[in-house]
Amino acid sequence: MLCFFLLLLCINSFNISAQEILRGEVKVSIEQIHSGEYVDQKYPLDARTLYFRALTESAYFYSAMIYGWSFTYDIGERARGIAETFELEPLGNIPFGDSGLFATDTQFQDKTLHLWTDYKLNEDQKRRVKMWQSGNLRTIQATGRVELGNPTKEDDWDWINIKKIALENASRIAIRSMLRASERNRPKEVRGYISLSAFPNYRLEAGEWVVSARFRVEITEIIPFSAY
Repeated sequence: MLCFFLLLLCINSFNISAQEILRGEVKVSIEQIHSGEYVDQKYPLDARTLYFRALTESAYFYSAMIYGWSFTYDIGERARGIAETFELEPLGNIPFGDSGLFATDTQFQDKTLHLWTDYKLNEDQKRRVKMWQSGNLRTIQATGRVELGNPTKEDDWDWINIKKIALENASRIAIRSMLRASERNRPKEVRGYISLSAFPNYRLEAGEWVVSARFRVEITEIIPFSAY
């Protein structure tokens, strides 16, 4: 079954220089995820589903590293009756089956699939990555959480939507931490761009997905409360 997926995605990695590729690892548990009302509908996972999930996650993370998101963050203030809102808008997407994405190594350990992948950058993507790696952007580590709850749909996308929410929460916390360190006065709203600098690490903890991620952030606009 692994050969089927490698045939779909594999290219000759020996001809790719390190400057042209991104690399990451994802982990997919074979065991059932069950917490409270949430039960993973696809358990037990067959080989096809395992690799589909691992490759789909990889494509999502590479999208976040190469293209990132624009964000609008209204920090809010309870005393003034202003709600906190945070919006992320993807700036690009790498779909499942993209020709630049290929598996390089797999390992089963403790009932978990470890899948390493590489992504070969095209010329436009190289420029984007170089921009994200410029000295004008700040890097920051943050942790996000999401409680495992009853899925809104009984399909195979629930598992990744939950992980996306945890990562979005981590990005919000990263931006908030940056502002606390750099701004003497709490702003009302900030806008800018954010991307992953590497694949995030997920773990299950007390009925929650917990993700630790490192981001690159560019804040382009800070709107103070005095403007209102």
